[in-house]
Amino acid sequence: MNDYIIIGGGIVGLSVGMTILERYPNAKVTILEKESELAAHQTGNNSGVIHSGIYYTPGSYKARFAKAGSEGMRKFCLENDVQHDICGKVIVATDKEELPRLENLLERGLQNGLDVTKLNREELLEKEPNVSGVEAIFVRAAGIVNYKDVAEKIAEIIREKGGTIINGAEVVSIEEKPDEITIETKNKTFKSKFLVNCAGLQSDRIAKMAGYLIDMKIFPFRGEYFYLKEEKRNLVNNLIYPVPNPDFPFLGVHFTRMINGNVDVGPNAVPGFSREAYKKTSFNLKDFGEMITYPGFWKLGLKYYKEGMEEVIRSFNKKLFVENARKLIPDITVDDLIPAPAGVRAQALKSDGSLVDDFFIVNGRNSVHVCNAPSPAATAALEIGKEVVDKIERIEGRNRL
Repeated sequence: MNDYIIIGGGIVGLSVGMTILERYPNAKVTILEKESELAAHQTGNNSGVIHSGIYYTPGSYKARFAKAGSEGMRKFCLENDVQHDICGKVIVATDKEELPRLENLLERGLQNGLDVTKLNREELLEKEPNVSGVEAIFVRAAGIVNYKDVAEKIAEIIREKGGTIINGAEVVSIEEKPDEITIETKNKTFKSKFLVNCAGLQSDRIAKMAGYLIDMKIFPFRGEYFYLKEEKRNLVNNLIYPVPNPDFPFLGVHFTRMINGNVDVGPNAVPGFSREAYKKTSFNLKDFGEMITYPGFWKLGLKYYKEGMEEVIRSFNKKLFVENARKLIPDITVDDLIPAPAGVRAQALKSDGSLVDDFFIVNGRNSVHVCNAPSPAATAALEIGKEVVDKIERIEGRNRL
């Protein structure tokens, strides 16, 4: 019997496994991943930004874990020879109407204990000469990394410490009893004393299998990206972000220099009609049926109807997407952008139509369920791993009483 089984081979699940083995070197840990490779979903399909935590409510999981996580991620990369770059980023106000929001964002960054600086136009142009902006914030702690590389390094550490990682292990049922958990996959049955659910896009379903009915469903948002043509990469030095729209819960189209030298432009945020909607044509009848019968879907749609329609239109109209990107860099043209792979954000949605704004972790009887871990979860993965293992220790301590 396993001491711990972790469902999900993304960076969060791997971080939990590594943390368990660091604290309990003799523990028997098995990670079950339904895909043939690790980090196949959110971990391997994001922009690779090491976030600072400037956007998040002071005191929230996201604010605390992003700040500590960015520091921990840099340390991990240095110690394990993972290529990364703490290059900093600029958040740009493109007109005077955005200045109050920029000021609020600066104040939030200071409240979160970050090293942030206001830039006037001349100082902004020193960092990003091709940007159109009146003022900006420079966030020193932001950086870039390939999170798939990080995940593979963590997996290597887990195996060195005696942990087991099994690919192609899609979970189909879970029975949680007081002294034993039985996990059925399509190919094999596993038994464990403790279960950790880090299944990302499937996390709500795994929680339901284990008997935990929570007031939320995972709602997939597809984020579509373009690459800048190689000859136009010089338009971007590092990371360039807009001031977020307070009426829409996403950061907007931004420019990201990737660790491999590519420059990403995007993403937008459009509903996916499949949990793994990496293409515009992706469709899964079960996923779609769950979505349109969920009250929160319609309430969310009514709340963000205007912004949502604009995102969908830009998804099918490259010219409009480029117009949005040109607010930051006017020299961009339609011909400068090449389609790039999309990502999918696993965002928890409540039945009242509100998006779960923070990481959401549920304690079970002999289990922990990470039910909402969208961005900045990759940045915060090492901290989430520590938090989950802290919860495991408290649950196990309670059960011994």
